[in-house]
Amino acid sequence: MPKLDQAAILLMSMGEADAAEILKHMGPKEVQRLGTAMSQLANVEQGTVEAVLGEFLDEVRTLTGLGMGSDSYIRNMLVTALGEDKANGLIDRILLGGNTTGLDTLKWMEARSVADIIRNEHPQIQAIVIAYLDPDQSAEILNFFTEKVRLDIMMRVAALDTVQPGALQELNDILERQFSGNAASQTKDMGGYKVAAEIMNNLDSSAEADLMESIKEVDEEMGNQIQDLMFVFDNLKEVDDRGIQALLREVSSEVLIIALKGADEVLQEKIFKNMSKRAAELLRDDLEAKGPVKVSEVEGAQKEILTIARRMADAGEIVLGGGGEQMM
Repeated sequence: MPKLDQAAILLMSMGEADAAEILKHMGPKEVQRLGTAMSQLANVEQGTVEAVLGEFLDEVRTLTGLGMGSDSYIRNMLVTALGEDKANGLIDRILLGGNTTGLDTLKWMEARSVADIIRNEHPQIQAIVIAYLDPDQSAEILNFFTEKVRLDIMMRVAALDTVQPGALQELNDILERQFSGNAASQTKDMGGYKVAAEIMNNLDSSAEADLMESIKEVDEEMGNQIQDLMFVFDNLKEVDDRGIQALLREVSSEVLIIALKGADEVLQEKIFKNMSKRAAELLRDDLEAKGPVKVSEVEGAQKEILTIARRMADAGEIVLGGGGEQMM
């Protein structure tokens, strides 16, 4: 069972009050993913619940209190594990009691609401917000703008490098929030081709193709640079076997079946060879038995798997390879 489903079962089994206390210590994306998983639970057998609780208790018994209560220890550990840039985004939330201020507040909002907030702001302000938020949320926000505005914003995102403290302060004034952290004393790395590529990966296929074409018409080199950094479903062929095996442990069989309906034979075979013989046979049978599936459903399933793959890559659990255009 994927760890996400185990976490959902654990939270559902402990009651609303205790589950709420745990969710308070999580970020918006974690809450969203867990909430979705919890809402999709159905007919969970008692034995499954007991197994999840048993595994949880086994893991808890291995924990100790060493290092607890040491802010400096936690700060140094995060910087060592994640690097200065990634660690800075987590330190304030962990050490200051989980409060979110400034731009972080936007991460908890619906995409349409964020789009309405920045709609009448200067395009550079819009680009900074889009570059700051998580790529999948940014992609949703872009859907509420016209094609012309999307093009302008994405080209500004790709051209971003660092943002001066004054610009961040201006955003805070707009949001009537005080920005947490050390923005007053240092510049902030933001945007660039990689961020633009991650946002493009999360757009609907048709919007992605139109936007990429428009970017290349204005600046072909920029478009090629972004495209080279994009990771699409077909690129899973370039992930090593150990990475594929780790990824499959996090993906539900139903999502995998739908996603593979739009994959070529080479990628399907790569998936099959990284499963047990019995599991591969069952998957082949399920694929053959599965009737026609809408393109939108296939794309949705593939994007769900890619989201998991990118999360695992960010955590250092797998290594993603190559880029290029998706072959369907």
